[in-house]
Amino acid sequence: MRTARAVAAALSVLTVLLSSTVAHADATGHAPAPGDSVTLPVRDALVALPVRDESRAGYQRTKFKHWTDADKDGCNTRMEVLKAEAVAAPVQGPNCVLTGGSWYSPYDDRYFDSAGKLDVDHLVPLAEAWDSGASQWTAKERELYANDLDDARDLVAVSAASNRSKADKDPSEWLPPYTAYWCQYDTDWIADKTRWNLSIDATEHDALTLQLADCPDEPITVTLAR
Repeated sequence: MRTARAVAAALSVLTVLLSSTVAHADATGHAPAPGDSVTLPVRDALVALPVRDESRAGYQRTKFKHWTDADKDGCNTRMEVLKAEAVAAPVQGPNCVLTGGSWYSPYDDRYFDSAGKLDVDHLVPLAEAWDSGASQWTAKERELYANDLDDARDLVAVSAASNRSKADKDPSEWLPPYTAYWCQYDTDWIADKTRWNLSIDATEHDALTLQLADCPDEPITVTLAR
């Protein structure tokens, strides 16, 4: 009986994976590729993420080059995020120094009146990305990940205190202090891992499954980075 149930569960997961791939195949029948956009309910997106053991062997933060200034406008990635997420726009001075302005930190439901009081958080931390597949990427791919401005979910301006409390933890170990943000946080986490074709470990999978049970099964749209 136990074996039959396990087979049924595996077939159910396989059905979701196949239906997701078919649903998002293009007109020629090809599966989604980098640059393609996919849309599916967040719980299906979670099921579609590969579940693998994680390893931090060889990780160094310096293997993810950041913050860069990709468009050479004098503002690096951190400053671009702060400008984009400001509730009230700051004044930009020489060398992209920001004065004035205000920001909202969704992790702890707080407002700030100085860019210096904020960190720009990698939603899926660099160490977690390494554990989940980025250890196999090229240096350029890791640089693109660490400076991803093409999906607003991937980099978030938040209070320094909340970011440092989070450190490199996944949702099985840490959730934002502001409980009303938990569903959004988990949904964005899954979107980020989907975008970058990252895996999750079993503990992370179980935590996200449990947490999403209390959240709307909202569709997410993701442009695949790799």
